[in-house]
Amino acid sequence: MGFHYLDWAVILLYFGVILGLAWWVIRQKQETSSDYFLAGRHLGWFVIGASIFASNIGSEHLVGLAGSGCTDGVAMAHYELHAWCLLVLGWVMVPFYMRSKVFTMPEFLERRFSPSARWVLSIISLVAYVLTKIAVGIFAGGIVFSVLFPEIQFLGMDSFWLGSILVIILTGLYTVLGGMRAVAYTEALQTIILIFGSLLVTIFGLKALGAGEIFKGWGALRDIVGSEMFNLWKPMVPAGIESTWAPVKEAGKMAWYFNDNYPWLGMLFCAPIIGLWYWCTDQYIVQRALGASNEKEARRGSIAASFLKLLPVFIFIIPGMIYFALAKSGQIVAIQQKLFDPATGELIRDNAQQAFPLLVMHVLPVGVRGIVVAGLLAALMSSLAGVFNASSTLFTIDFYTKIRPKATEQQLVWIGRVATTVMVLIGLMWIPVIKGGKGLYDYLQGIQAYLAPPIFVVFFLGVFMKRLNSKGCLASLIVGFLMGLFRLFVDTPVKLSSTFAYEQGSFFWVVNNIFFQYYSLLIFVVCIIVMIAVSYMTEAPAYATISGLTFGTLSEEHRKESRSSWSTGDVVASVLVVVIIIAVYLYFRG
Repeated sequence: MGFHYLDWAVILLYFGVILGLAWWVIRQKQETSSDYFLAGRHLGWFVIGASIFASNIGSEHLVGLAGSGCTDGVAMAHYELHAWCLLVLGWVMVPFYMRSKVFTMPEFLERRFSPSARWVLSIISLVAYVLTKIAVGIFAGGIVFSVLFPEIQFLGMDSFWLGSILVIILTGLYTVLGGMRAVAYTEALQTIILIFGSLLVTIFGLKALGAGEIFKGWGALRDIVGSEMFNLWKPMVPAGIESTWAPVKEAGKMAWYFNDNYPWLGMLFCAPIIGLWYWCTDQYIVQRALGASNEKEARRGSIAASFLKLLPVFIFIIPGMIYFALAKSGQIVAIQQKLFDPATGELIRDNAQQAFPLLVMHVLPVGVRGIVVAGLLAALMSSLAGVFNASSTLFTIDFYTKIRPKATEQQLVWIGRVATTVMVLIGLMWIPVIKGGKGLYDYLQGIQAYLAPPIFVVFFLGVFMKRLNSKGCLASLIVGFLMGLFRLFVDTPVKLSSTFAYEQGSFFWVVNNIFFQYYSLLIFVVCIIVMIAVSYMTEAPAYATISGLTFGTLSEEHRKESRSSWSTGDVVASVLVVVIIIAVYLYFRG
């Protein structure tokens, strides 16, 4: 299943266009920190929406989401249907962010609460970006290259190494030189390529299942994978597991402790916490909206991104399910041998993460394969570019400006480039650490579930309740992060070793086996209680200093200004997004 010269021509054309666009942007003058980190606050709504989508749709989707579709069906679609969270960003949070004129999310937290809150969030964000987004991006990039180009060898390095290094260096190059403007404009183009290429995988995959007919292929998909894989609402207790609230049961773990399912309770109450944190408060995403010229463009960009965010269910999860169906039915022997153990016939879950690139290799015709591979590369590069840029912005604005408050605009741009370069070097050093890693997507979901609750609480409660003060914010952040770090500390030995296990029924066994979404919900509740309790036991904030940063301190002028920035079309588009989400939920009921 080697590549044809037409495929190589398309891939080279993709790199040429991306580098050409990046070079055009780099030649534009970027003399101020606003130019470099926020594209001069001149981004239009389409570029914002496409950039948000491209930053989100990265390697974890190519490898992890398609893999989860192969093993668990549409269970993870809940996270993709969080398109409504982008509406919350556009309608609720954007007015406060644009009004404050901040560069970073920690900076907004300082305006609302205190410098201490800013420092805590900045440190956590930087560490999280290095350990999660960069690590996952490089790992998935290596997986894609090792599947698509297994025969490539150079200087003793296999395709995993070569692919990872190539993507990191090329992405880092235009991110370092071009800043946010280069990232945003290349991401807008990459979004088009990614969507088009991924749709082709779904279409040709269904044709392969349906003997050349798409609708027949859809029917075959439902028949082969079964109704359970088409069910978004997983049961609290999987079939075969006895329902009991006893802490220890020889017959199996109770629902509360079951770790290999995505029950409806966790998806309904916990998943939105992670979604709202990620889409409305994470620098990695919100930085695009901060680059808008005004509130109207930022809101419309968020609405546009919400439409695009509906697509991953059909361009990543469904292809993963198609891969499973082709393997189970034996229609493509090479895929069947890869996914199912020839001796036992059991599903090899670790190989599911190769679902998307293997589908590309086996169902797409010559020429089309090159287009889709360009889309895969687009996703890998856009996600890395986003995290490189977000990390450099956090370091420069939240740390360097505090150390050197008199730094010139040119010095800030230079430090931003240095910080991005450091992120690229860290990425390169991560390759030997993560090569051969497995189960990274689920682990990433766990890390996000543990880090998200305190950040969600301080941002949203801070905007909705003016009485909450800096002491309550800091206490909530610290308590929440300590609870999350404790769970990571307990989980890590089990994740790193296949032989390590806590004694059944012990305290650490109980903590490790609580389903990660339930533990996240526990952190969320504790953080709310801590923030409200500490705030009301201490003095009220000076309301004059937080004018316009909470609903309770909005002036009539603020309200009129925000109201004038949206139109009936914006409302209709937002309602349409919600209607589509409800329709998808109604369809995927098993």
